Amino acid sequence: MILTITLNPCIDKSSRVEKMKPESKLRCTEVVNEPGGGGINVSKALKKLDTPSVALFPAGGHNGNMLCSLLKEEGILFHAVDTKTETRENWIVLETSTNNQFRFTFPGREVQEETIKTMVEQIRSFAPSFVVASGSLPPGLPDYFYGLIVKNAAAVGAKCIVDTSGPALQALKGKHAFLIKPNIGELCKMLNVDWLDKNEVPDAAQQAIADGFAEVIVISMGPEGAWLVSSDQRYFAAAPAVEKKSTVGAGDSMVAGITYFLQKNKSLKEALRFGVACGSAATMNDGTQLFNMADAERLYAGINT
Repeated sequence: MILTITLNPCIDKSSRVEKMKPESKLRCTEVVNEPGGGGINVSKALKKLDTPSVALFPAGGHNGNMLCSLLKEEGILFHAVDTKTETRENWIVLETSTNNQFRFTFPGREVQEETIKTMVEQIRSFAPSFVVASGSLPPGLPDYFYGLIVKNAAAVGAKCIVDTSGPALQALKGKHAFLIKPNIGELCKMLNVDWLDKNEVPDAAQQAIADGFAEVIVISMGPEGAWLVSSDQRYFAAAPAVEKKSTVGAGDSMVAGITYFLQKNKSLKEALRFGVACGSAATMNDGTQLFNMADAERLYAGINT
């Protein structure tokens, strides 16, 4: 089974307004509330692929109760650890006159480290085959925390996929995750270099593999596509041209697509193609809707590596 982990979950609140104007009362459409956060979004995407998962996350307060209720409504299996700390919320506002999207992301409140450690230790009780840990760290948690998830996943023989950024990603050096998904800028920080040309990415990724970040690295390049690099394999998949409506959840959709194919024992090459297809399909929908299965399958058929 697939276990997703979200250390900093949220309620995604989305709305629309004709035009964003400072110092004005903005007449917005009705708010849409959706469960959010990296790992939770991966679970939502896996459900679209008819693949069950269990979402593991901390939750507290009114927003925490709403988060659990929304997941129940969507039919997603989950295990929430009560933190007694209010779960955060994010705002996404679409300016309909320009189709520009404004994303307001809030840090959340500090969660006790011992509470999160207890949650992470529960990985062993689920006995998963894949653990997908995605998203930011809540305030107060040390940067090395994703390394603990990798360690606990390895203890039960699970392959751990980590999708994070900043110091939390850099702290994975020497932790040997199964797969990570940085962008080029994040890969530069991992290797302490100022800049990388697109053609230098595969060699740089193999250096990161040698440094023990992961066995497999997928380098996301947005509308250009993605590289997948392991110690002995290199593949590039160009992203298909689509009409972009929203980038919210595109990265999580990509991770879900990759995980889905790997669980089906598909090759790394095929997993990359389907991950790019899911990520591209997610940009075709408004707000936080992720992707439609039919779009992902159609795009997958046209992607070459």
